[in-house]
Amino acid sequence: MTIKTVGILGAGTMGNGIAQAVAVAGLDAIMVDISESALQAGVCSVGESLDKLVAKGKLDASEARVALTRIRTTTDYGSLASADIVIEAVTENVDTKLGLLRKIEAVVRTDAVIATNTSSISITALGAALSDATRFIGMHFFNPVPLLPLVEIIRGLQTSEETIENVRELAIKLNKSPIVVKNSPGFVVNRILVPMINEAFFVLAEGVASAEEIDAGMRLGANHPIGPLALADLIGLDVCLAVLDVFARDFGDPKYRACPLLREMVSAGNLGRKTGKGIYTYS
Repeated sequence: MTIKTVGILGAGTMGNGIAQAVAVAGLDAIMVDISESALQAGVCSVGESLDKLVAKGKLDASEARVALTRIRTTTDYGSLASADIVIEAVTENVDTKLGLLRKIEAVVRTDAVIATNTSSISITALGAALSDATRFIGMHFFNPVPLLPLVEIIRGLQTSEETIENVRELAIKLNKSPIVVKNSPGFVVNRILVPMINEAFFVLAEGVASAEEIDAGMRLGANHPIGPLALADLIGLDVCLAVLDVFARDFGDPKYRACPLLREMVSAGNLGRKTGKGIYTYS
């Protein structure tokens, strides 16, 4: 399959980031969300991101303008009928994803690929809800999508080799570096990364060091570009918690128990950059 049109379900941080990557690569994007306000906010985010790339000399101004015109927005799921692939990029909730994936399958062509941008949920389990799971796959982008090159391509038990190859080729078209992994909670990156972030919360909660000192320690001592607590704010504390809860449930291992401080902050609505306050405060 030659993929020319990409449907994206969700205009939030991940959805609009994927739409931007698609448009900059010269492909057409159809971004779908439940409200016009959400879509407008998504397009605004793409515009601001493109402006930053132009200001840094990483993208020509004319290319940025053309890229923005390649993103079509709509609240009509039926518009996805023209897509060669649809990437679901909504909240990390099993029931929400299952409902939306069924809606997607009902409107797309029989040869279209259906992908999910989950960071931890079983691709095999989600695919089982579809009538044709051979064309279903995980396509895990990383935030911020326009800047981070990795895409984890997750093979469900039912996923066909053709689907894997089509999605791998798409990732390369998007100027990404794909790795193909088996279906397992957290896949590769989050399996390693999120427990480290969780341990940083335990270190903070125990008063071993301040947030700034913990982050400086990992930046300067482990050569990480960003500290684990600042990274949690970037990812979203609610996302980190959701991933840990999936690990705890699916592995049944107490080492994945979420730090009570992380759970408390999520309960307070302090989710990180997207709410203006997490471990740190953002203007």
